[in-house]
Amino acid sequence: MEFNQNNTVIQLCLQGMNLEDKGQPEGALRHFFQAWEEATNDFEKFMAAWYVARLQLDVSDRLKWYHTALQLALEVNNDAVKGAYAPLHFYIAKCYEELNNVENARIYHELALLPASRPADQGPFYHGTRADLRAGDLLTAGRMSNYQPDLVMNHIYFTALVYGAGLAAALARGNGGERVYIVEPTGDFEDDPNVTNKKFPGNPMRSYRTQYPLKVVGEVTDWLKQTPEQLQQWRKKLAAGKGEVISQIVCKQEIVSVRRISVPAWSFDRGPCGFSTVMYLHIRKSAKPNHPPQGSFAKSP
Repeated sequence: MEFNQNNTVIQLCLQGMNLEDKGQPEGALRHFFQAWEEATNDFEKFMAAWYVARLQLDVSDRLKWYHTALQLALEVNNDAVKGAYAPLHFYIAKCYEELNNVENARIYHELALLPASRPADQGPFYHGTRADLRAGDLLTAGRMSNYQPDLVMNHIYFTALVYGAGLAAALARGNGGERVYIVEPTGDFEDDPNVTNKKFPGNPMRSYRTQYPLKVVGEVTDWLKQTPEQLQQWRKKLAAGKGEVISQIVCKQEIVSVRRISVPAWSFDRGPCGFSTVMYLHIRKSAKPNHPPQGSFAKSP
């Protein structure tokens, strides 16, 4: 499934996060439970389970939900969710610590600290800008940001979602028209740390960065564009420095701080974390849940 912020489940999660930020955890959890109930595939259920888990007051319930989220992520097993493996392993380890299960806590802490693997996303990839480019041109790091005039970019950012590149083009500085180019990385690339495990678990927006040039190989001429009202809202977010939703638009820092429920023992800039076959089999011993585990708050009718 391709990530879409207009998706019903994603919208419910966003509404729940908004209530959470306002100090209304019960209302937030009702939205997250509704997202779980309305989810129609493993990716949507994974997203909902992630948010339900972090609001559980009882550690056993929290552990069940984090295990549920991990099992669903393993079912999806693509670059949109692999970045969430490390934090999921960490939060499961913390739950086991609270339950005085030293051995399982050790196992999951070790999994959380496994070396990062590189994204295996095959694209196609897109880059949005107002620059006039042709096939064969190279986009290189070390240039000024499209969005902040005094910021030199140490990386080139790109995405596998064409609408994200289209939005980036619409908000870019310059007098040229909005252009979305099809690009190919010429070297290694990594998950964009400005968005991976920030607002959403993993890297569902499939946003990446590289220090190697991007080669322009084509151009997209038709994509779903934002309305003037939507663009106005995005410009307000840019002005307020709230562009974390799509990193190709705002990259104020190479790494940004983020509020978490607990401080993770893994590095945000490590990208997705691999998992061992032994641990995968250990996790898969229990059947994939047909019903969600019960939470600490009452579920809305």
